[in-house]
Amino acid sequence: MINMILQAAPAAGAAGGGSWSLLLMLALMFLVMWLFMIRPQRQQQKKLEEMRNALKKGDKVVTAGGIYGVVADVDERTVLIKVDGEVKLRVDKSSIQKDMSEAPAAPAEKK
Repeated sequence: MINMILQAAPAAGAAGGGSWSLLLMLALMFLVMWLFMIRPQRQQQKKLEEMRNALKKGDKVVTAGGIYGVVADVDERTVLIKVDGEVKLRVDKSSIQKDMSEAPAAPAEKK
């Protein structure tokens, strides 16, 4: 009887070590996921928010719907965009996706 108890004791100790390795593996997976997915997404969102807050009259922008225009007026939550001629659209600031005034000019096509 004592012989069976002594043989079972090392097996229980080995199972306890397995749980630590499982916890370490899960923590490592979360760390890798945070480094490669969550952190870059937060940085991108922060840059987009800074760009939206820095909008000023005359900036060329693109909305989420693909509308290109020039900023005519900026309010706290909305932006008035001059689209074509005297056509102006008022859109929510959160729909602005790109500031095209900072983008480099496209190279000319070779013929």
